[in-house]
Amino acid sequence: MDALKVRNAADVEEVVRAAIASEQPLDVIGHGSKRGIGQVTATNAVLDLSALSAVIGYEPNELIITAQAGAPLADLLSLIDSKSQQFAFEPMDTGPLLGTPGRGTLGGMIAVGLAGPRRIRAGGVRDHLLGAHAVSGFGESFKTGGKVVKNVTGYDLCKLLAGSWGTLAVMTEATLKVMPRPESERSLVLRGLDDLTANRVMTAALGSAFDVSGAAHLPASALRPEVEGLSLIGAPREAVTVLRLEGITASAAHRAASLARQLATFGAVDVIADDASAKVWSAVRDVLPFAANGPLGAWPVWRIVCPPVSGGAVGQALTRQTGGEVIYDWGGGLIWAALPPKPDASVGLVRKHVEAAGGHATLLRAWDEMRLAVDVFQPQSPGVAALEDRVRASFDPKTILNRGRIRRSVAS
Repeated sequence: MDALKVRNAADVEEVVRAAIASEQPLDVIGHGSKRGIGQVTATNAVLDLSALSAVIGYEPNELIITAQAGAPLADLLSLIDSKSQQFAFEPMDTGPLLGTPGRGTLGGMIAVGLAGPRRIRAGGVRDHLLGAHAVSGFGESFKTGGKVVKNVTGYDLCKLLAGSWGTLAVMTEATLKVMPRPESERSLVLRGLDDLTANRVMTAALGSAFDVSGAAHLPASALRPEVEGLSLIGAPREAVTVLRLEGITASAAHRAASLARQLATFGAVDVIADDASAKVWSAVRDVLPFAANGPLGAWPVWRIVCPPVSGGAVGQALTRQTGGEVIYDWGGGLIWAALPPKPDASVGLVRKHVEAAGGHATLLRAWDEMRLAVDVFQPQSPGVAALEDRVRASFDPKTILNRGRIRRSVAS
């Protein structure tokens, strides 16, 4: 494989222009931590952005940070944490799930757009992306957005780049807003609820006046002692429903106590605080019960997004019919499903239930043979697919960038 390691945006332009001239598709990577997601691409040319790793500027008082696309995400999180700040959308670390720990980059975080439990309150990656520098599939540099929230005119191209899986442009630099880290957090823990009852509890909590920032449900099987964070709530070994409240200490404690009283009809409610609570939500965010080095590491994992009210029924049907395991986040709106291995990753069954609920499913972890056999991303309606093709053609008419990563039907 031919790795083309660039030093700056000018190098990126040069590489892309050469690829256009030779009609050679490029596999765009930072440290390659997410190359196992998406359709299997057929190219022997890799555009390596890992050397673009500098922090361009961090202004804690202005709540913004600007860095190059290859900047290690762990370093950025450590930097803003030192100023008691955070990315409010709680970016997922896919490393444990994919077996590529500690290698995520800023560009990869934006390209995949996978937000964590606080997505239900704070929005997703695209809602916090203020500006970016990138090189299009024409080999031309462009800039979109700026360094303040209101500095957007015309088309907000940032929204397109976030979640585009590197198929529209090669991002070289990005500016994101950061937010103050909450002073304290409390998590309510209810034990022994079935999936449908847990779904009702999460719906009630999210519809309350107590500003819940996380709502998840985990089966008893997920609470293994070796799963960091979850062992804190795993005794006795029963399914747990977890609800998070954040803010200043007095407020978080008061709201947690009030919500616990409101939910008492569903059973006993325990409260955990601060560090213990944070570890639980890190485990939920990164789907640690399904980690690559764990007992289910050989099982394919689906990421399912559906209306929260339907989550319990979808997850229950999948576990009953496959013998798999599920974890619910976003109040039931996000389901992680680890299913026993089959050549087609049970795609027909998964999509039947998900589509009936009005959702969509992505095969986030699977081996190459499975990814070659199925559509990893949810197939789109003809109208939406045509619109996507027109957008892609306006950025990358020869599909040079990450060709075939999202759809097998894209010309190879």
